Amino acid sequence: MDERRIRDILKRVASGRLRLEQALERLRDLPYEDFGFARLDLHRALRRGFPEIVYGEGKTDEQIVLIARRLARRGAPVLISRLEPARIARLGKRLRGLRDLAPARLALLGRVPRPRKGSGGVLVVAAGTADLPVAEEAAVMASLMGSSVDRLVDVGVAGVHRLLDERDRLRRARVLVVVAGMEGALPSVVAGLVGSPVIGVPTSIGYGTGLKGVAALMSMLNSCATGLLVVNIDNGLGAGYAAGLIDRMRRGG
Repeated sequence: MDERRIRDILKRVASGRLRLEQALERLRDLPYEDFGFARLDLHRALRRGFPEIVYGEGKTDEQIVLIARRLARRGAPVLISRLEPARIARLGKRLRGLRDLAPARLALLGRVPRPRKGSGGVLVVAAGTADLPVAEEAAVMASLMGSSVDRLVDVGVAGVHRLLDERDRLRRARVLVVVAGMEGALPSVVAGLVGSPVIGVPTSIGYGTGLKGVAALMSMLNSCATGLLVVNIDNGLGAGYAAGLIDRMRRGG
């Protein structure tokens, strides 16, 4: 249930096209629906700009299907995160129209508004090819939030000239999501080149002392670059969501 649907219900009541009892029936489950193992936050889209996202890991197929159907029944787009292709294919047999948003490990049921076109918006920067699943998760999420999204890949600090050649693209973006594993230095470099907010995403890519992303996380948290925000390891979805919110505020809508 988003703001547009609630406005439509209220207008129908005001014009007499919808009886009060019918409107109450449509709104009766607000603000959440409790069915035992989960409480669906049906006000999330009103507060945050996108409905509650279903985290796939740790849930059974049956739980995911039930949650997705309940959300879809109210006309909301259903985004399910952290799913491997084989599981998406399996769930797709029970959720008609489920789309695999590879390589982001996301699946989408239903339609969302088309992202705004034009320059600026969100730029997702990936240090290496191995960081692409996390980077794509961020890019897809920002796009679903309504942002125009551009991608810049394989520009890590081991060959910093690749990044410097793209300075114009970096500076045009209203907000940047920078994804890096190993030592996690790329967000600091980018934040030193641009005037827009930068969201750093450490990934679990790296060798032994990288500690599955902890080294990259600590590097980003200890950056001397100003205007750099950092999310948790491999949290492309959280970074894309935040970038979409920032972009919306910066473009005035």
